[in-house]
Amino acid sequence: MSEPPKSITAAILVIGDEILSGRTKDANIGYIADYMTNIGVDLKEVRIVPDEEAEIVAALNALRHRYTYVFTTGGIGPTHDDITADSVAKAFGVPIDVDERAVELLLTRLKREDLNEARLRMCRIPQGADLIVNQISAAPGFKLGNVMVMAGVPRIMQAMLDAVAPTLETGAKMLSQTVEAGLPEGAYAAGLGDIQKRYPQTSIGSYPHFNTSGGGFNNQIVVRCKDADMLADAVAEVVALIEKLKAERGV
Repeated sequence: MSEPPKSITAAILVIGDEILSGRTKDANIGYIADYMTNIGVDLKEVRIVPDEEAEIVAALNALRHRYTYVFTTGGIGPTHDDITADSVAKAFGVPIDVDERAVELLLTRLKREDLNEARLRMCRIPQGADLIVNQISAAPGFKLGNVMVMAGVPRIMQAMLDAVAPTLETGAKMLSQTVEAGLPEGAYAAGLGDIQKRYPQTSIGSYPHFNTSGGGFNNQIVVRCKDADMLADAVAEVVALIEKLKAERGV
């Protein structure tokens, strides 16, 4: 029997009062989720915490010991409430100070006399961290252990994610196939559950969606698996179940 595909897991920690208040609408979670799926990393959890050191430290320590990677977004700017870097340093128990590598990156965009105290805050990096290059505004993120600390501004975060992605270990990519049910969920729920039990390495979900071209709600069954043969077998059983139920109903 072949070994099951290796699973590389990840979590996202979104940091910011503005997200929790609703003032800023998060645009990073979905982007990172798609990115991880495409490179073969299983996103398992997302947490959102305020700009409070104790909350950031507690969430980070919980996530970094549970998953292969943790991606944080937000809180690495120049203002007083940008406390992510300090919180990460505290979580790892390491000192933090202005890092000359980060200063040199900022100097590619600014004159040294323009590096005021606020801008130098963006150069404070925990000891032992590797920098994550930021091609948009130069101020870097950083990687410490299995934690990637990135900006909250979507365009900058995306640039940082592109920069760090080649350094990540990845696993088998998740494959998926969608079956249009054409029946109410209650009609196939029991049968779908039986199929799921026979294929425990798959993830089978039923999702109502609104048909914008008319016809109201329709149901889609999505089967996900990292093994192509197992996916095909499970999908075949789902299709057979739906066809059988439709025949019985005269649909």
